[in-house]
Amino acid sequence: MDIEELTQRYSAGERHFPAAKLSKAKLMNAYLPGINLWGADLSEANLDKARLWGANFGSSNLANANLTKANLCGVNFTEANLRGTKLQHTKIYGANFHGAYYDDSTKFPKGFDPIVHNMHKL
Repeated sequence: MDIEELTQRYSAGERHFPAAKLSKAKLMNAYLPGINLWGADLSEANLDKARLWGANFGSSNLANANLTKANLCGVNFTEANLRGTKLQHTKIYGANFHGAYYDDSTKFPKGFDPIVHNMHKL
């Protein structure tokens, strides 16, 4: 699936795209609230300033993805791979990070404590 197909199907009302292959996708400023990308490969994707509130990224690979300034309120990151992910200046109120993986290169918003959010350091 490419970006054009994803956005067309989303615009038509579809929200479920489990296990989508979107590595290195360019989704800057995307408007995709409530999208279900459970188990998707979004490694190295650029989601800068994307509006993704209520999305499901459970078990997804977001390694080295850019989510800077994205709206991630209420997003599910359960057991997601967030190693090297850029999350600076994001809105993450109500997001679930339980069991998500991070490393020393993961960039969190100011004041965010991954331990408090039950994340696992690799």
